[in-house]
Amino acid sequence: MKKHLTITLMLALAISFTASSQSIFGKWKTIDDETGKEKSIVEVYKKDGKAYAKILQLLEKGKENKLCEECKGNKKNKPIKGMVIIDGLKEDGDEWNGAKILDPKTGKEYKCYITLDGNNKLKVRGYIGFALIGRTQHWSRVQ
Repeated sequence: MKKHLTITLMLALAISFTASSQSIFGKWKTIDDETGKEKSIVEVYKKDGKAYAKILQLLEKGKENKLCEECKGNKKNKPIKGMVIIDGLKEDGDEWNGAKILDPKTGKEYKCYITLDGNNKLKVRGYIGFALIGRTQHWSRVQ
């Protein structure tokens, strides 16, 4: 009896872990696609059925409290840490799209979409006009 209970519990834990790891939601480590260095920890979260992302932590030494000097509007000269950089993506099958992403380095906003690329990689595509003209980053899930 104990053996069956243990196996059932282990299966339930494995299923719940797999289900949670197959979601865009959670904490992700961003990598600078130009330098290859770790850049930040971003949390992707759901609010009112839409996906948002905010920067939880800047990883570059000496820049942990950097301000968004290049941003425009109400984000100008605000701390990058805590800033919402993806604002309201809508689910469309396996893809989330229909919103913009902010690049705090340049202060520019781009149309974007995100999809899972395996359980622990998030494909983030920022683009101008058509999705063919843009840049893709792969974020790694923080365990």
